[in-house]
Amino acid sequence: MRELKIGFLQQHNVADKMVNMKRLAEGISDLAKRGAELIVLQELHNGLYFCQVEDVNNFDQAETIPGLSTAFYGELAKQLGVVIVTSLFEKRASGLYHNTAVVFEKDGTIAGKYRKMHIPDDPAYYEKFYFTPGDLGFQPIDTSVGRLGVLVCWDQWYPEAARLMALRGAEILIYPTAIGYAANDDEAEQQRQREAWTTVMRGHAVANGIPVVAVNRVGFEEDPSKQTEGIQFWGSSFVAGPQGELLYRASTDEEESIIVNIDMEHSEQVRRWWPFLRDRRIDAYGNILKRFIDED
Repeated sequence: MRELKIGFLQQHNVADKMVNMKRLAEGISDLAKRGAELIVLQELHNGLYFCQVEDVNNFDQAETIPGLSTAFYGELAKQLGVVIVTSLFEKRASGLYHNTAVVFEKDGTIAGKYRKMHIPDDPAYYEKFYFTPGDLGFQPIDTSVGRLGVLVCWDQWYPEAARLMALRGAEILIYPTAIGYAANDDEAEQQRQREAWTTVMRGHAVANGIPVVAVNRVGFEEDPSKQTEGIQFWGSSFVAGPQGELLYRASTDEEESIIVNIDMEHSEQVRRWWPFLRDRRIDAYGNILKRFIDED
């Protein structure tokens, strides 16, 4: 058995970036002392979820890669000897910005990055205003703890993204996330959405025979524009095994610092039992590249 100890921080953020980063550093250090080898943070973890409103001043929060945050988290990775998956607001050039996950190796170097490919545009999630769709493709990132298929939030609804990561040899799928309830939805609808979010990613684990880690933020963040009633982030960060089995699921309303042990060799056995990759009809999937298949 090749066991991997995965740590994650489910955290409520405040407006002060330095306060968030200090708390994250403390949490990362604690997880490392408890034995975590791979630590995953939530989406855009340095600040509040600013995409609730379209405001050009929010571009001031973006930073270059490498830059201040990569130096900060890289030094933590080096000091603690852990691999860290971060999520940053990247300024690539003036007027060109991305929602970018950066992975740090144990020696503090950048192992690789992934730019979010699927960009939502919904009330309180106005990400198309800020982020250019990624151009790095679905390329796993090689690290000392394994080949990581890192995707970001809205990517988690797309089986194509998960499949392409798996086809390139990803050993685990990782989703930094920021998602929550809309206040105008009733309780039943809110729970249907949360369960759908969990279910679709567990399906990616099953369909590809590899574990999934999803790390969400928690707590309430108001809408600065007052056009909506803000977002109550639903937490529920989880780790699932290669058959979709829930190894751990966090609470909906509390911060958590958790380590989950995963048997990274179990995927080999699962894929022998369920050889989905063998039985794929790749000769019949050409229409998947179409937006929609109209009837002739």
